[in-house]
Parts: sequence; C-alpha cells; structure tokens
Amino acid sequence: PASFDRISQFADVRDEDSLFPVLVECRVHKSPAEIDLLRYTNWISSMAHVEVMRSTKPGMMEYQLESLFQHHTYTHGGCRHMSYTCICACGPSANILHYGHAGRPNSRLLASSDMALLDMGSEYHCYASDITCSYPVSGTFTEDQRAVYESVLAAQVSVINELKPGVSWVDMHREAERQILKGLIKCGVLTIGDDCGEGYAEKVIEEMLDVDLGAIFMPHGMGHLIGIDTHDVGGYAMGTPERSGRPGLAKLRTARDVEEGMVLTVEPGCYFIDPLLDMALSNDKQKKFVNSERLGDFRGFGGVRLEDDLRITADGCENLTLCPRAAEEVLNVMKGGAWPPEKDVMPELKRAWADCKKGKMKMLDIKS
Repeated sequence: PASFDRISQFADVRDEDSLFPVLVECRVHKSPAEIDLLRYTNWISSMAHVEVMRSTKPGMMEYQLESLFQHHTYTHGGCRHMSYTCICACGPSANILHYGHAGRPNSRLLASSDMALLDMGSEYHCYASDITCSYPVSGTFTEDQRAVYESVLAAQVSVINELKPGVSWVDMHREAERQILKGLIKCGVLTIGDDCGEGYAEKVIEEMLDVDLGAIFMPHGMGHLIGIDTHDVGGYAMGTPERSGRPGLAKLRTARDVEEGMVLTVEPGCYFIDPLLDMALSNDKQKKFVNSERLGDFRGFGGVRLEDDLRITADGCENLTLCPRAAEEVLNVMKGGAWPPEKDVMPELKRAWADCKKGKMKMLDIKS
C-alpha cells in the first residue's frame, strides 16, 4: 500500500481492505464503453487472423506469421501492442501451451503436414483480445486433422450454447472435456468397449471424466475473464468458489458462476503431449480407455485450440470474435475466399458480426 511520512498518525482511520474488492468487481463486469473497446479489438484481431490464414504456406517460419499479424493490427487498426506474446505453434510446437516465449521464439519451419495453432490478440487502449485459430498448413485437412478439429469445435459450440448467467464455469470446463472425449472415441483413440446399449457411451464418458482422462488431452482451463488484462482479475475473488485441486480443473482461472456483464474466453483444446500420454498409459484407471496403437498415430501431431471472446448477456451470450470456424469456412478463406462471409453457416457460434469503416464500428446482418 501507499505510504508517506507520519502515516501512522492516521492508523485509526486507515482502510486498506474496502477498495480493492470493489475495483475487482468493476473489472469483472464490463460497462457499455468497455464492450465497445473489446468489440473493436476483437474485430481487428479477427481480421488479422484471417489475413495470416490466407498467407500461411509450407516453408514459412512461425515468426513470419507473428509478424503478419502484428503488421495488420497496427497498420489497419492502430494497435501498437499485443495483449500477450504471440503463440505461433505449428506441428509438434503446439504441445507447448505457451509456446513463443524467449526459449521457443516461434522459430520452427512450417511443414505441409503441420496443423497451425495461432494464439494471438492485439490490445487497444489497454483492452485485450485473446483469439486462437487452428488450421492445416497445407490448406487441406487430413482425416485425422479434421477429426481432432471437429472435436474441439464441437466443444466450443456446446459451451457457447450453454453459456448464460447462473451456469457454473466448472461445469462449462467439464462439458468441453466431455465433447473432446466423445470426439476421441469417434476417431478411435479412446475406446468404450463392445456394449452398444442405449446411454452406454455417455456413461463411459462420465467414467473417463471421473478418472481425469479429460485433463490428459486438455491440460489447461477452458477459459478466463478478459478485459484490461488478458487474464483479468476477479477469478478467485473473496467470496467466490475456491480453486479445485483436480487435474484440469486446477488450471481454471476462475470457478465462479457466470454473471451478466462478464467477458470470458472459451478456448477448448485437444493436444497429444507425450509425457501426459505416457502418464495415462501407466495409470490403471485411465489406460483401460486408451487404444494405444491408434494413439501412436497422433504422437507428434501437436494440438488444436479454438478460442473466442464471449460477452455474457441477460439470457445468453454474444461472441465478439469473428474468425472462420466451420471447416469449410477455414478452407475457403485459405483459398482466398471473402471474409466476412455472405452467409453464416454456424449461427450456433453466436458471432456478433461487425465491421469498422472510417473508425466507426457497424453491426452487420449476416443471415444463416
């Protein structure tokens, strides 16, 4: 706390406890002016992601993708700063969740077999954006790449469609894990046995969650509060639920119930991280669900993450991020297709379409 000469004379009237929690809640619940800033920084960052997506080719360096993003947000959006160090993780680089730091400075050569995982967001007037896109460097999904991508997209859609005031953020994390495990069963990495009775698969997925198998493939939290800071304050404020000690859940940056006015990231991911995979295969409670032979096909794959920024409304949510998400959207943009699109093929993502002309944001009416 601040100090000055003879401060001790005011000991009987000093209050070092009241202001901080009030300021925290002011940052947790965004004003209309703050939403305008967050909408803008999401718009320019989304358009920059699109430009990088169009430019990505085998033989480029990861840092070139970072440079393209920074150039677009500064030249076309006036964003001098990034919200955080850009993560341009291609191929196995995506196994490092916060890749791009000084020890791993986005310095890998892109190969045609890589999935690119690009986590980049610009900052404008101190307000952050936090957006992740994943797509095949070659411009075409392989069957396995598509399977993992669709699993993560299903998790994102499911969470977005459940988000509203009153729901538990812990439950949202579990729902993301549930959808990713379902996708891994579909592509053969996980197995549920031979019983095909009604409801059996759902029962086995709950058993997988009970033994923390979801945390093997998604070892980070499903999202966080965002605003003046990328990982904004208030996640574990006084009087809110405490952090869980369980794998996966322990990485959540908040365990609060969702409230109107919050802005949160929704960022499910699926990764194939060798030390975690080896842990699962040595754990009797987890390994019984794993098809180790099929799992071998994904070692070295890296990972997929999709991340959007969501404003919580009175009865649901509004997606401030405007990136291509459906596989056909991604591939069309990579081939030079127009963006924003003429038609919204995934209205369930609740993207609040907008554009900026001559410094003024304008909402767009893009029909599904």
